Amino acid sequence: MTFRQAVARVADGQDLSEPEMAAAMERILGGDATAAQIGAFLVALRMKGETVDELVGAARAMRAHAIGIPDVPAQTVDTCGTGGDGACTLNVSTAAGLVVAGAGVPVAKHGNRAVSGAVGGADVLEALGVRLELPVSALAACLRATGFVFLYAPALQPAMRHAAGPRRELGVRTIFNVLGPLTNPARVRRQVIGVFDRRWVERVAEALVRLGTERAWVVHGAAGVDEIALEGETVVAEVGDGRVRLGTVTAADAGLAPFPHAALRVGSTAEAAALLGTVLEGVPGPARDVVCLNSAAALVVAGIAG
Repeated sequence: MTFRQAVARVADGQDLSEPEMAAAMERILGGDATAAQIGAFLVALRMKGETVDELVGAARAMRAHAIGIPDVPAQTVDTCGTGGDGACTLNVSTAAGLVVAGAGVPVAKHGNRAVSGAVGGADVLEALGVRLELPVSALAACLRATGFVFLYAPALQPAMRHAAGPRRELGVRTIFNVLGPLTNPARVRRQVIGVFDRRWVERVAEALVRLGTERAWVVHGAAGVDEIALEGETVVAEVGDGRVRLGTVTAADAGLAPFPHAALRVGSTAEAAALLGTVLEGVPGPARDVVCLNSAAALVVAGIAG
């Protein structure tokens, strides 16, 4: 099947099988699809609704093209949101990754600059002085020495450059928002993944099972955010033992006060970096509480908390 045929099938509302989706993704990653074709494919997938087969096929293709990180400890976790929730708030998953590493669990944080949202994890860390692009050997050494490493997606997924332009020009959420957390170059098998839409929770969890994940939480906050929120109930799909279990969690479950997610809103990367700094300094408030809540989930996934 040619890429044009794949675009036509998806545009007609037909699902692709896992191998068909993997082949289509290979055309994108190999530079064999035009920007117009890629844009049409992404929008058609979004309009049709991406299936678990399509997620898994695309993720396998992207994993095959990624530059891997050597000597990653088996217990390493990733705290990653899909982004694209439009919330313009503190980058909670990045802050949680730093806290979890401080608690003694190795963290390989996969992330990018903002593509369809306001502030990405890479934007915040760069503002704090973190070098985003390092040799693979240096990344592995950083993880060993500090327990934390940031894996900048464009540097470790170079084939993704072919889709970067269409994604930027579209400016809307696409399957690539979801694929980022599924394609960590460190091949972590324990994750907390926040998704921007409630409809993605089970699909991402089922994809993780098929991709060999040992343990994970896939979460979506009631405020429409890609993390565990202090406001309302957060839907959780827990992955473990090859199964998916659905549940919910609230701030009260952790002994925390509920708080509107809008309290975490920032107006710029500089503001996001400053707010993250106050969290790491332990300044009381909703920002610290939401980071603690998300960090706790990662510690559960890591197996050192119940």
